[in-house]
Amino acid sequence: MTDWPRYGDEYAIFPRTMWHAKRGGHDGGKGSSGQNGVDPSQVPLQDWFKGTDLQWFGEIGVGTPPQKFNIVFDTGSNTLEFPSVACGAPCAKQRQFDPSKSSTFVDGGQEQTLVFLTGGTTQPVIGNDTALTIRSATDTVSIGGLSVKDTPVFLIINQTATFADNPYDGIQGLSSDAVGFMGGLIAQGLPSLFSLYLTPDKVGQANLLLGGIDHSKFKGDLTYASLPSPAFGEWVLLSSNLKVNGNSLKVANNSRYMIFDSGTSNMILPQADAEAVYAQISPDIKPNPAVAGTYGIACSKIPKLRAEITFTFTSQSGRPFDMTIPSSELSVGPFAGNPSLCQTLINADHFTLLGGSFLKHYYTVWDIAGQRIGFAKNGL
Repeated sequence: MTDWPRYGDEYAIFPRTMWHAKRGGHDGGKGSSGQNGVDPSQVPLQDWFKGTDLQWFGEIGVGTPPQKFNIVFDTGSNTLEFPSVACGAPCAKQRQFDPSKSSTFVDGGQEQTLVFLTGGTTQPVIGNDTALTIRSATDTVSIGGLSVKDTPVFLIINQTATFADNPYDGIQGLSSDAVGFMGGLIAQGLPSLFSLYLTPDKVGQANLLLGGIDHSKFKGDLTYASLPSPAFGEWVLLSSNLKVNGNSLKVANNSRYMIFDSGTSNMILPQADAEAVYAQISPDIKPNPAVAGTYGIACSKIPKLRAEITFTFTSQSGRPFDMTIPSSELSVGPFAGNPSLCQTLINADHFTLLGGSFLKHYYTVWDIAGQRIGFAKNGL
């Protein structure tokens, strides 16, 4: 999920206060320790599949003793939110945190509304229909056996209906700044990186590795690309070219900054770019007026279409390298109420973003200290 505007000429003002921690060192190896002996820790992730792989989420504990929640680990945001008992009916289907049952809870007392630009499904966000009302606090947070005291958290005290049926409870932001829980771990000596192995539902075994890299999940070397400076907390890279089935996109400017967001299901491009991509795949892909910002095609036509979408980036060594979304990702499943019309993976909006449709084909390393992202094909 993304809660700030696109990187580019207009820079985002974060909608929430960010607590910065001192950056620690980083280590590229699985099982290595930080300066104070904090070992990497693996967090198993579940996959929410509904037409496509929508979200990957894992368990965390908050408070003393820990109250358990399922949380999306989201590189498109920067803090931790989960439901409070104060939310009541809007959060009835999620687990709710009870502050009175935690001996380490401290109420921050500040309330605000957080509006997201992308949500937990493939449907575009319309206006303020994906929003949380949150209250600041601090408490002990535990993830994968690692704990950080006095972690800044946000209690959800109200939420829009778009969150009501999600199988997870909240969101843990993992921005490119060392903030919140991740910042606390780095201050303790954990290597300042994390890795994501996001897999299709049929494969399973997805995981988040805090502080390390699992070389058993990919073959060959990782290719790293540097974030722009400053990155403003975003995980964003400059793409110099976009190709469809090997042919460069026919637009005025084929260079664009791409946000990498593990909390968004599919892919987002400006309308002109989205339609230029679709024009090179099939003239039968059309906007769906029933759901603004989406496109669709008869499901029966999907298997016959070649739809490889390739982005070119520049490695730290200065060499261009390509990464591809395969044709199998073209459909994200039928539209609700129209089982013969399949939604295609690119939504149109005013920013550019690569989500789960891309990330589940690569093992990714998110290096906070190095301000870079590493990629390797995961072979899935």
